[in-house]
Amino acid sequence: MPEVKFRVDQSRRFAEQEVLGHNRWHPDVPAAVTVRPGEEFRVECREWFDGTIYNDDSANDVRDCDISMVHQLSGPIAVEGAEPGDLLLVDILELGPVPQEQGPVAGQGWGYTGIFARENGGGFLTDHFPDAYKAVWDFHGQTATSRHLPGVSFVGIAHPGLMGTAPSAEMLARWNGREGDLIATDPSAVPPLALPPEPHNALLGSLSGAEFERVAAEAARTAPPRENGGNQDIKNLSRGSRIFYPVFVPGAKLSLGDLHFSQGDGEITFCGAIEMGGYIDLHVDLIKGGMQAYGLETPMFIPGRVEPQYSEYLAFSGLSVTESGEQRYLDSQLAYKRACLHAIDYLTKFGYTREQAYLLLGAAPIEGRLSGVVDIPNSCATVYLPVDVFDFDPRPSAQGPTRVDRGQCAVSS
Repeated sequence: MPEVKFRVDQSRRFAEQEVLGHNRWHPDVPAAVTVRPGEEFRVECREWFDGTIYNDDSANDVRDCDISMVHQLSGPIAVEGAEPGDLLLVDILELGPVPQEQGPVAGQGWGYTGIFARENGGGFLTDHFPDAYKAVWDFHGQTATSRHLPGVSFVGIAHPGLMGTAPSAEMLARWNGREGDLIATDPSAVPPLALPPEPHNALLGSLSGAEFERVAAEAARTAPPRENGGNQDIKNLSRGSRIFYPVFVPGAKLSLGDLHFSQGDGEITFCGAIEMGGYIDLHVDLIKGGMQAYGLETPMFIPGRVEPQYSEYLAFSGLSVTESGEQRYLDSQLAYKRACLHAIDYLTKFGYTREQAYLLLGAAPIEGRLSGVVDIPNSCATVYLPVDVFDFDPRPSAQGPTRVDRGQCAVSS
């Protein structure tokens, strides 16, 4: 096993760890540990809500969760010799859930998927699903099943939802400026258009006192992906992947967290993956001057070759036409929403509630594709749902769908 460079005690909250991580982006968050180019090492991670979501049959915890606490990031990890303009090469060697001996926490044999309430972050289809729901998944080796989604099992593609390097001061100011301008266009939007800096619940490594207050007021939230990588939620960023991250500050300051046992393309419920705590083994190296040499301003990656082998899919298509019939011009996001809604409607014919179907699309390894983006006025997006995740045949036939009572996911009171 590689040396553990960032250790997490899964029985303690993230703010109570011996080595403190962080949950905001800022160049002045001090490095927690240092590694050398060419080194292999292990990083342990808390799940993104720090153990406040439970293995039970109520979604009140998802309904009441405080978004300002996320994400719990292990790091920053300084890489010796890294300078602005370099590329940081990161290989994902291995990753997995919390080992069984580390207590009853998310990742130790189970994980969860949630639909956030519209007033508390929402999700991709929040106008259709405004309330909080949850599904708890049990892990059986690489396979996940859920008592809240009977008739379904699949092999997950484990991956870190979030990994990235620290921004420079200039980049941080640019992020806050453009996101602040967006918020100003509709400050009362629900869900909000973006998340501004929020000192409440900020974790900033070993910073304290006046320096903590200054950084907390400036630091960017970790919710969106940005030029440094961040919360990209790419399900194929799994074992065997090689990522090339731009370096913006001395030491690069790599951080990561938000581990997922599985996820569908888009993570459409926002808490759409199967969330877990766990570990990840990494190898790092540097390409000096690589940003300019390769013209890279954002991360690039080579996917790993380890993923489930599904041979047959049901593919649902969507167009850039609203449900009321209004034509939109090449709106690929709308087209993807329509494809997801078509898949949800289809699954209800077999006895699933709409909420169960929505949770399934967030957690199972569905493929989302922009299939057509040039044929005016309609974009076409498609959702590929693997047939083999079901213990029944979901394909259309002359006999029609067989509806079975499949219960309900965890609901909020």
